Amino acid sequence: MPPLILPHPEFSATFAAMNQADLDRLSSGIRDVHDFPKPGIIFKDITTVLSDPELFHLAISGLIETAGDVKIDKVIGIDARGFIFGAALADRIGAGFVPMRKKGKLPWQTIGKAFALEYGEDEIELHKDALHKGENVLLVDDLLATGGTAGAAVELISQLGANLIAVSFFIELEFLNGREKLGDDVRIEALLKY
Repeated sequence: MPPLILPHPEFSATFAAMNQADLDRLSSGIRDVHDFPKPGIIFKDITTVLSDPELFHLAISGLIETAGDVKIDKVIGIDARGFIFGAALADRIGAGFVPMRKKGKLPWQTIGKAFALEYGEDEIELHKDALHKGENVLLVDDLLATGGTAGAAVELISQLGANLIAVSFFIELEFLNGREKLGDDVRIEALLKY
């Protein structure tokens, strides 16, 4: 396997280093499931990408590119599919992995942030000692939809004083305007946009 060459830190969501053919391969590997989890929804099922070793490798390579050439100290994956991408990415670049979990799932002292859902509220938590001031962090999740979870995650990272390099998603559903909840000063990257 050839070494991965990381692009310049000014790298943007155009993914100059990842060509359109690679993005098309990833997109064609995603299965659309109609009326899941409720009628009228078209669910983007990524299990078909995860189960294909070439597509999974390509997805992780693309997410690595979103960091630019900045040394990443910690990769944070958001519960639950963010764990899959985040842990693989952290291992590949030699960074630590930090799980950001739903309330009540972490075993030690935590900080938490509630966020609005379509019908109600949820909360995510992070161990108080998971990040250190000034560490370079890449936040990773599978999907940017309405932005509630990611927006709460950005706030928790800020509370611990870490340096958020980017928030990177495998998929972004642009029509839901999730970027608006993350703020103008956060660099947001997405491999695939629908």
